[in-house]
Amino acid sequence: MVDAKYDKNLTYSLQDAIKILKDVTTTKFDASFDIDVRLGVDPRKANQMVRGIVTLPHGTGKEVRVLVLCSPEKEAEAKEAGADFVGLDEYVDKIKAGWTDVDVIITTPNVMGKVGALGKILGPRGLMPNPKTGTVTMEVGKAVNEVKAGKIDFKVDKYGIIHSSVGKVSFEGDKIYENAKEFFQTIIKLKPSSAKGTYVKSVYVSSTMSPSVKVEPKSFTT
Repeated sequence: MVDAKYDKNLTYSLQDAIKILKDVTTTKFDASFDIDVRLGVDPRKANQMVRGIVTLPHGTGKEVRVLVLCSPEKEAEAKEAGADFVGLDEYVDKIKAGWTDVDVIITTPNVMGKVGALGKILGPRGLMPNPKTGTVTMEVGKAVNEVKAGKIDFKVDKYGIIHSSVGKVSFEGDKIYENAKEFFQTIIKLKPSSAKGTYVKSVYVSSTMSPSVKVEPKSFTT
């Protein structure tokens, strides 16, 4: 039935691809709307690494669990902004014992000595705070608000692909379109000057457990 609804060999506009995925997604849960962008870069070269942050206009549709690791004077600010977990030594100990039940960790520069020791645990899970993504900052309240509002960070993998979720299939089509467009245009702005040839080689969209649909890159800018 899925195959009959679209041709896997064709390239669709983003708007049409959104309609197709809404049509073919039959999961009982609210599936994520995902994008895979294959870039013409060599991620092994430092000057061709593509990494950035973007705030999706309509959020991710996901409840983001935030841990703030900070000294006592910043705890009230973090809690007021809506952080789910706030503290320092007790959470450092919990993480060392294997606890990583959060989506984002925000910390302040003055406690990075303690947080840095958790690199082997947090790094492989993509949870290590990083100044480049705004998760190492003295403005913890602002950082929590931004993450809760839909700020995500992304980077190209070793195969030259950027993969991210930009919302839920249940979102209105226009909201998915605007989120996807913001995400894609941020990637375009991050094109390394050392990248030669075609920068965006292909774009595919999919939902959780659905087939992928090839999208015309130009349709993200119209």
